Amino acid sequence: MAGSVLDNAVEKLNEAVDAVNAAVASQDMADAAGAAAHAATGGAIDPFIFRLAIFVLAIFVGYYVVWSVTPALHTPLMAVTNAISSVIVVGALLAVGASLSGYASGFGFVALILASVNIFGGFLVTQRMLAMYKKKEK
Repeated sequence: MAGSVLDNAVEKLNEAVDAVNAAVASQDMADAAGAAAHAATGGAIDPFIFRLAIFVLAIFVGYYVVWSVTPALHTPLMAVTNAISSVIVVGALLAVGASLSGYASGFGFVALILASVNIFGGFLVTQRMLAMYKKKEK
């Protein structure tokens, strides 16, 4: 019994280590893309501006994707939004745990609180939407 619990804990720890390594590799890839854009333009584009442009484009794509969803699919859209918020919680936990500066810890904590509120509120709204489809008892 104790051996299986310990093996399970070690397995979960290894999965967490793999997730952290993937996050670090993703950040390294983003840094490399920013540096490549900086080098390809002869230093004319700052990597911060490059990332900001990607963020703004993602905002527009998200806006058009959400507004093109038919009303019948809004409930699954809410569920996917809650799943995305749970990924934000994981990122915020990584920012809080692995940061060396106070700013990163502070912003990570704020992101953790806001994403948690978003998840909780999203599940409440989804529950209310699903309750509208239930038959009323007479």
